[in-house]
Amino acid sequence: MPISITKRALIGTAVLACMATAASAGLYLYRLRHPLPAFSAGRAPELLSQLPPTAPAIVYVDVAALRALGNSPWAALFGPAINGSRQDRDYENFVRATGFEYQRDLDRVAIALWPASLTAPGAIGGDRVLAIADGRFDQQRIASYALRLGKVTARGAHSLYEVPGSPPVSLEFLSSTRIALASGKDADDLLATPNTLARDPAVQARIDRVGGAPVFAVARTDSLPPGFYASFRNSPQAERLLHSVEGLTLAGVPDGDRIRMALDAECDSMNNAIELATLLDGLRVLGSVALADPKTRHQMSPQQTAFLDALVRDAKVSHQDRWVRLTLDVTPAMLGSATPAR
Repeated sequence: MPISITKRALIGTAVLACMATAASAGLYLYRLRHPLPAFSAGRAPELLSQLPPTAPAIVYVDVAALRALGNSPWAALFGPAINGSRQDRDYENFVRATGFEYQRDLDRVAIALWPASLTAPGAIGGDRVLAIADGRFDQQRIASYALRLGKVTARGAHSLYEVPGSPPVSLEFLSSTRIALASGKDADDLLATPNTLARDPAVQARIDRVGGAPVFAVARTDSLPPGFYASFRNSPQAERLLHSVEGLTLAGVPDGDRIRMALDAECDSMNNAIELATLLDGLRVLGSVALADPKTRHQMSPQQTAFLDALVRDAKVSHQDRWVRLTLDVTPAMLGSATPAR
């Protein structure tokens, strides 16, 4: 018996529905088992090759690129200082003595960090830091400034300037446009360490995911100070999930008058990534409830309240495979609210 047109249509519809379901399931499984797309993929800047490959955390800022963005909040941070603004007196004295002003003369900087402890804002910890910077430097004036309190020793073809303090600082001119600075315990050893080892492949892969951004940071969590996890001992779930994070990347990309920020956490399993994403979403809800409490708002300035309101309202949490991403578009209003008035 021939099949009627109606039955043929029903069969065709059923087949298409099955194909669509299979395609959707395949796409879901693909997304489930593949990492989140890179936020701003690109080749690592050359300056990073000057840092020790074993550093547990690195930061890179292309100041020149950000300074050129006249319509971006970045320009306010890295552009020329506003006339009449009240600057730190020590910094003013430094600029007067050395002729170097970071807002004008710094082009690029790569920083390696070895965190030793978590300290209160404004406190000095035992962290070791190495920074390699490109820009315009008056070597004679900067050297004279360093020798006011410090000393100079010969190291091969270069001179090493050591300035005591808390922390002590060592600096070396690598060329007329490049300088290396180190601080912390045995800071001068950081300047003498040759970069003969290859960077860990997992760390390099994380760098490649954000290397196209003008601002980014990459960290291995196995080198975080113990005090970081101790802060979460009252929440066993949060402590366990934070221990499951193997690496972090943070990147910022200008987009008109906004800054697109993304913080990625790479977990040791997909289940922990899902649980971490759920926890972060829950914290956003709790944050909204807390900010709705008049007692909480009374303890903050209007600027702080406005910034936190935007943070809990606009931040987005996503996850895929072992990755969790927190994204936020930072607006000029938010940046201004978060920056103390001068």
